[in-house]
Amino acid sequence: MPSPAASEYRCHVKLTHNPINGIHAASAKGNCVRIVIIDDSGARATVLEEGLRDAGYDDIHVVPPRGAFVVRLERMAPDVVLMDLGNPSRDTLEEMLIVSRALAKPIAMFVDQSDDSMIGAAIDAGVSAYVVDGLRKERVKPIIDLAIRRFNAFARMQAERDEAVTQLADRKTIDRAKSILMNTRGLSEADAYALLRTTAMNQGKKMVDVAAALITASDLLGGTS
Repeated sequence: MPSPAASEYRCHVKLTHNPINGIHAASAKGNCVRIVIIDDSGARATVLEEGLRDAGYDDIHVVPPRGAFVVRLERMAPDVVLMDLGNPSRDTLEEMLIVSRALAKPIAMFVDQSDDSMIGAAIDAGVSAYVVDGLRKERVKPIIDLAIRRFNAFARMQAERDEAVTQLADRKTIDRAKSILMNTRGLSEADAYALLRTTAMNQGKKMVDVAAALITASDLLGGTS
């Protein structure tokens, strides 16, 4: 098993990720993708590792879920995480779901049996692929591909939602600043907007920042909007 340092030296370009374009491999082969297997069973981890190597991945690391394994996991900066839980207790599953939320990475979780509540909890925690009774090495590659695609789709939706929320908040701030200018300086809406835009350009700031500063100043002076 290669060390993290050796893997990083050999692989000059790893996976990249942004909320819009998603996470993608820079290489058609899998050797630039760091995959961490969370597993406490050597035999089961071997199945996953063999499937990964058959699919062309070689930057593979097995981390037992003991001690401060979450800190170790974060330091390793994996691109994809495979959690092999076998027959987990409810407490074990909940612990792994907490880890899943914190990592914000494509995660495939393997269990031998499950129920609707466990599946629902895994989805809510952001697990990209929840595989029941499917621990076979020939399935590893398509499951990883599925996990990455689902992770990308969710990340895009979340980014688009966050952008929409930000745009709405910015528009409300600018509208309030325009209202202040219209009331205090007798400007039309178009002129108030033009003044905000010109001021932002002259100061090298975003219009919403200028608008927010105007609102703050008006509030301090006891103005109304």
